[in-house]
Amino acid sequence: MQPLAIKSYACHCALGRTRAQIAQNLQALHAPYMYERAGFLPTGKLMLGGVDGPLPSIAPELAAHNSRNNQLLLSCLQEIAADITSTIDQVGKDRFGIVMGTSTSGLDEADHKVSAPSFARWRYPMQELGDPSRFLQLYLQTTGPAYTVSTACSSSSRAVISGMRMLQSGLCDAVLCGGADTLCRMPINGFKALELVSDELCAPFASERKGITIGEGAGLILITRDRTQGLSLVGSGESSDAYHVSAPEPEGKGAEAAMRMALEQAGLSPCDIAYVNLHGTASVMNDKAEATVMQRVFGTKTPCSSTKYLTGHTLGASGIVELCLCALTLEENLPLVPQDFSLNHLDPALPEFGLITTTGQHLQNEFVMTNAFAFGGNNTSLILRLGGAHELS
Repeated sequence: MQPLAIKSYACHCALGRTRAQIAQNLQALHAPYMYERAGFLPTGKLMLGGVDGPLPSIAPELAAHNSRNNQLLLSCLQEIAADITSTIDQVGKDRFGIVMGTSTSGLDEADHKVSAPSFARWRYPMQELGDPSRFLQLYLQTTGPAYTVSTACSSSSRAVISGMRMLQSGLCDAVLCGGADTLCRMPINGFKALELVSDELCAPFASERKGITIGEGAGLILITRDRTQGLSLVGSGESSDAYHVSAPEPEGKGAEAAMRMALEQAGLSPCDIAYVNLHGTASVMNDKAEATVMQRVFGTKTPCSSTKYLTGHTLGASGIVELCLCALTLEENLPLVPQDFSLNHLDPALPEFGLITTTGQHLQNEFVMTNAFAFGGNNTSLILRLGGAHELS
C-alpha cells in the first residue's frame, strides 16, 4: 500500500496534555496525573489516570454536545488547529472526513442526570456513541463523511483504520481520526464487578499483577495521501475472534491474524519491526494470551512493552493514545518504555518474548507496531514509519 502521511497529531493522557510535556514525562517514566481518586466507587479511592486542569468551553450553540469527552477532543484539536484548518482549505470541506472512536461518549453526563435530575448540562445527543464525530463536524463545519466506531478498547484504532480506508478508496482527501474516553462511574464499577480492576498501579506481565488501572484520554491524528519523509502509516490489520464476550482467545489467534495482516500490508517481516507497543492490560488472561502470540510471531528478539502503567487503560481511546506515544517516540527518538518490575517480578509462567526491562534502549530502525485488543476479540494492529516515501510492496 501507499504510505499515508500523518500530518499532525495530539493527545491527552495521564502523562500530560502537550507533546512536550508527554515527551518529558515519557522519558522520566513519570505520570503526573496518575493517583488515587475518590468518587468513582461507592466507597473509598481507586488508582486512576486522569487529565487534570481546565478544558476548553464548548460554545452555547453546541451545548447539546457539551460532554467531557468532546471537551478533551476539542482541547486536542486546538493544539493542531492550524494544520487542520489549512488542510480543510486545501482539500475542501466535502473531502474532509472525520472518524472517532469511543466507548463512553457522554455516559458520565447521563450518569449525573440519573443521580441528580436537576443536572442541567445533560442533553440526549451527547449520550449517543456517534456524538464525538458529530460534534467535531459541527465545530469544523465540514460536510464530508463523519461517523464514530465503538468496539470497546480498540475503538480509536479501528477509527484510524477506517480513516485509512476512506483515503485509499478515494472517498476523502484528508481524514481526522482518533477518539476519547473519560473517567466514568459506570465502566469503572463494571470492570470492578468483573474483578478486572487493580487496587494499585497496574503491572503488566508481572507475576503479582492484579488487573487493569483505568485511565482517561483522547487523541487525534490528521492523515492524508501526501508523500512524506516524516511520519506515515504503512500497514494495518484487524480481526474479530468472537471467542468470548470479555475473555481473549487463549492462544491469541485473532491477535496474530491482525498483526500478520498489518505486516503483510506493509510488506514487512517481523524482524523489520523495531518495537511493538503491547496492549498489555495487566489482566491475567490478556497478558498470557498476548505473551503467547508475541513469542509465536516475533520470538524473543523484538523489543516490546506496555505503556499502560503510565497512562492507565484509556479504554476506547487507548489505541489513539498509544499510537501518538509511538509517533512521539519515533519523532523525538525517545528511549523505549521498559516494564516496571520494581515491586514485582516478570511472571515466570509466561512464554519468553522480547519484553524490555532496562532503561535507555532506543529504536534500531524506523518501523513501530502498536496493538489494541478489545472485548469480543476486536483486534487491531497499526504500523508506523518515520522517513521514506516510497511505496511498500
